[in-house]
Amino acid sequence: MSVELNHTIVYSEDKRESAEFLANILDLEVGAEWGPFIPVATSNGVTLDFATIPAESITMQHYAFLISDEEFDEAFGRIRQAGITYYADPHGKQPGEINHHHGGRGLYFKDPAGHGMEILTRPYDTDEQGTSGA
Repeated sequence: MSVELNHTIVYSEDKRESAEFLANILDLEVGAEWGPFIPVATSNGVTLDFATIPAESITMQHYAFLISDEEFDEAFGRIRQAGITYYADPHGKQPGEINHHHGGRGLYFKDPAGHGMEILTRPYDTDEQGTSGA
């Protein structure tokens, strides 16, 4: 059997707000509420199950989404249109910029719960020509 990530729980102050925020940026569907969760599924079958917990219990996590160049353009447009602050780096030292690592493009932004979100068009193990180092 191969091992695949199936789902993860994303804690938030308001599960609906956080699920809809990410789904809007990435042009994904918000699934039907299931128990304490609101799911958002990615195209590779991984589901982010958003759950509401008290704000003081939330620990910031990082979620990176590999998307196509066209999807990046669309997501970047939605980020700018919504006035969301974005950065070229994960430490927030390059506001209003994107990066061009590994021959692609990427940026970082925060979701409503303060989680670090990243969109990128090339995986980290890709060289400048777009070929995999694996």
